[in-house]
Amino acid sequence: MKQTLTLIFISALMGFALNISAQEEVAATTETVAAQMPSIPLKTLKGQTVNIQDFLGNGKITVISFWATWCSPCKRELDAIADIYEEWQEDHNVELLAITIDDARSLAKVPALVETKGWDYTILADSKRELQKALNFQTVPQTFLVDQDGNIVYTHTGYNPGDELELEDEIIKISAK
Repeated sequence: MKQTLTLIFISALMGFALNISAQEEVAATTETVAAQMPSIPLKTLKGQTVNIQDFLGNGKITVISFWATWCSPCKRELDAIADIYEEWQEDHNVELLAITIDDARSLAKVPALVETKGWDYTILADSKRELQKALNFQTVPQTFLVDQDGNIVYTHTGYNPGDELELEDEIIKISAK
């Protein structure tokens, strides 16, 4: 009985040690690798086709916020950012791309909503969700921060009040580089 308990204890300890080792390895990889934004065509609200790459790597810090008209947290996030966006532009050379994932039918509501909200962002549409699939995320809001060279350096899912301040901290970090 004593040998069995000792064997169980040693097995559990080894499993725990292997799990910690694997977590450290994953953490090390995610900290050091900056991903590139895939080259995917999107639409402007006027129906013109553009490529997401046209907006990146131009010396500006780019915030990419995926949203939808039916997503209340998305609209709250974009409203909160609107309050400080002008400061971000002036102080850190930031551009925000608000990419709606609304389908073709819901896309007709987007221009009126943007005008009502007074959002001074570049609005693009990923109605076929090709960029969303390429970036492998499921829910909105989903926010990506892209540095001056076009590398994704930060990502955040969801929105709680104050998340825009965390995003601002990340912007300050990369603008100092």
